[in-house]
Amino acid sequence: MRDEYIREAQKTIPDPNVLINVVSRRVKQLRRGSRPLVESLEKLSPEDIALREVIEGKISFELHTA
Repeated sequence: MRDEYIREAQKTIPDPNVLINVVSRRVKQLRRGSRPLVESLEKLSPEDIALREVIEGKISFELHTA
């Protein structure tokens, strides 16, 4: 994963645990054949694609409290 993508994604999802959960869930979807929600001229890993989706606001998430 690219450090700059991680830093940018943390501006959107500051809690590292939530960011890890969101990205890992999206990586699983991408590996199962889901289409990326962002375009890139270069070949990105599923992890980098997921981070770019977070950065660009393509993925939303909700925090559920007990």
